[in-house]
Amino acid sequence: MALSSPVPAAHPATGPVVAVAILASFVAFLDGSVVNLALPAISADLGGGLATQQWVVDAYLLALGALILVAGSISDAFGRLPVLRAGLLIFGLSSVVCAAAPTALVLIAGRGVQGVGAALLVPSSLALINSAFSPDDQPKAIGTWTAWTGTAFVVGPLLGGVLVDALNWRWIFAVNVIPVAVTVVLSMRLEEPPRTSEPTRIDLPGAILAAAGLAGTVYALIEQQRLGLSNPVVASALIGGVICLAGLFWRETHTDHPMIPLRMFAVRNFGVGNLATTFVYAGVSMGSLITVLFLQEVVGFSALVAGLATLPIPVLSFFIARPVGVLSARHGPRLFMAGGPIIAGLGYLLMLTTDSDFDFWWQMLPGLVLFGLGLSITVTPLTSAILAAVTREQSGIGSAINNAISRIAGLVAVACTGIIVGGVLDVASFHRAALITASLFIVGGIISAVGIRNRDHHDDRVPLESAAICCDRSTVPPDVRAPSGHH
Repeated sequence: MALSSPVPAAHPATGPVVAVAILASFVAFLDGSVVNLALPAISADLGGGLATQQWVVDAYLLALGALILVAGSISDAFGRLPVLRAGLLIFGLSSVVCAAAPTALVLIAGRGVQGVGAALLVPSSLALINSAFSPDDQPKAIGTWTAWTGTAFVVGPLLGGVLVDALNWRWIFAVNVIPVAVTVVLSMRLEEPPRTSEPTRIDLPGAILAAAGLAGTVYALIEQQRLGLSNPVVASALIGGVICLAGLFWRETHTDHPMIPLRMFAVRNFGVGNLATTFVYAGVSMGSLITVLFLQEVVGFSALVAGLATLPIPVLSFFIARPVGVLSARHGPRLFMAGGPIIAGLGYLLMLTTDSDFDFWWQMLPGLVLFGLGLSITVTPLTSAILAAVTREQSGIGSAINNAISRIAGLVAVACTGIIVGGVLDVASFHRAALITASLFIVGGIISAVGIRNRDHHDDRVPLESAAICCDRSTVPPDVRAPSGHH
């Protein structure tokens, strides 16, 4: 994702710029943090069981993962404010569609459009800050943006639980309308900041191939549990998806302006870090989904209680991620990228103690705390290692690639969840999913232990705006760098 270079002086309306950027991103992050809690209520109301729940999550991730790589280029081409407003309108209108959805199909379509809006919001809001502030003022502005948007992951489980239990699941989407409307009105008072560079080209064919390839593959993974791989529609979707993904690889190696510069993966820490990202964030998505569904559908917790049960995860991240980032900057990321995922995996292995005589305090809470601890140890060093592996000029596309990989990993993991649990979630199938989740984390840790090199880590290359793009995977400001030279 290309972010333009900062202008030498601050934009005159810097306060409103930060407010608009915070509100625009906050609404997208808040929505992403509450949807899992509403899945049991959604399937109970609209039917479709686990397949509906998977599609409600994956329709959003599909659009987000496919578009996040070109969202920065779109912002450069059409202007930060117009793209931000377009993202807000798309997100707001699709939220209304989701809230009023009469069928699961309409809800899933609305969630896909929501993903389009979200893909436009975050990079545009950060690019707006980057253009409006001088280099000296950017760290404070980006830190403020990340701190406020990070609260969405603490507020989300509580707000989502209250809305689902006290009202109904439709309110988790309807609640988006007010902040979206306020943000659109505030954005009308801003002026488009001047451009300091030529717009980058939009790799539209690459984006189409990515979306089609992912859609076909994910459709086959989810629907095969209901229709079987021998079904002509499922088989055709799988074959078409694979062909499109192969076409994407060919396209990206034969164009002068690739959406995914594959040569970047030849840099050791960048390639290894993104491979570790694939396993770690597959584990995050699968683990988060099965945990919330198990607590509500098998154990019988309400949405609010399930949200409270998972609250230790963002709270631990809020307090731990910053000091871990400082330590990683001083000593190198390898130990943290290796140890963090393994600790998270051990957390899910602890959850294998759950049985029909369920005791949350002894069977689930210790595993959730260990998972939250491991994830908090992992996120900031992982992001830093990947961005530090490339030049500052490549940091925008580097962060976009890493963000897209994490989304796509989650997309595929959620699609595979139905295969793992066998279509019915109970204690035994939860154990299978927890074991695979633990394995994904542990493999991610081993990859980092073997592949990451501290001596290749150049922490002074990490721009705050590029680190902040990944802030919905961490709840602290990304200004965690320490003086380099201790690697």
